[in-house]
Amino acid sequence: MILRQAAFAKPGTFLKGNLHCHTTLSDGSTSPESTVRQYANAGYDFLAITDHQLYNFRNYAPDTGLLIIPAMEADRFLEADTGMPVVHVVAIGPEEGNGYTHGQPVHYQRGGKAIDCQDIIDDVLAANNLPILAHPMWSGNSPEETFALQGYGLMEVWNSASSIEWGVDENTYHWDYLLHKGRKVFGVASDDGHNMDVNCHGAVRVKAEKNVDSILQALKNGEFYATCGPEIYDFYIEDGKICIQCSPVSQVIARNLTTPHRVVRGENMVGAQIPLRDLCKDYIRVEIVDAQGRRAWTNPIFLK
Repeated sequence: MILRQAAFAKPGTFLKGNLHCHTTLSDGSTSPESTVRQYANAGYDFLAITDHQLYNFRNYAPDTGLLIIPAMEADRFLEADTGMPVVHVVAIGPEEGNGYTHGQPVHYQRGGKAIDCQDIIDDVLAANNLPILAHPMWSGNSPEETFALQGYGLMEVWNSASSIEWGVDENTYHWDYLLHKGRKVFGVASDDGHNMDVNCHGAVRVKAEKNVDSILQALKNGEFYATCGPEIYDFYIEDGKICIQCSPVSQVIARNLTTPHRVVRGENMVGAQIPLRDLCKDYIRVEIVDAQGRRAWTNPIFLK
């Protein structure tokens, strides 16, 4: 019997997209048009322009063929005197039946605790959007705080701006904490670029048709993987072994919060098989690392 992760369990091709970036419409340094053209030239198929507190539907360079996902980033500063820590939530939604309108400003009053930001997630859901919990480590959110917040099925496990500009590049403990607690949350890699140097590093590779509704449904179903470069071709469990096929990498790492799995190392590996330990009862996921140190992350295979 083969247990295959959802992204690899149906036919089709993977689209490449970014779900978090900023422009001069908020605190970015690059115009919306230049941002769209940069992603199109880098081979992306879709993009969400997520300026702070400002919802966007518009494609600022439609001639590129890049698909725009309606989106914004909503946030709250929890301590009014310092502005930190914060909770940031990216909202992505449909073209039709969206509770937000283009150019709509969305503001939340400062103060309170992380749990008080549940209203942001609730508002996003009420507007028929998918909430993505953004960069929890950069935001100063503890794993317990991320667990207390409810209703989101997507979170950033990689954020290019957090890594490149702030040296904060590891949200996977928060992710594993949620998964071990029984939450079915899927991991997203995003750029959060505020300038062109940070753009086009992180991506989601989504098994979907090139339209907004298909992409949103695939994200909701976990039919994608996250990457900063390496490609993943298959991920499944068969005969008690964790199996992955991928582009050439130097490390393959199986992850579960409470059940360590060994790292497989080598040169130009295009796959690996790792025994699934009997102690692992809830989920398993895999990270791969290429020779340049770039990573990709499968979404979990749930074992119960």
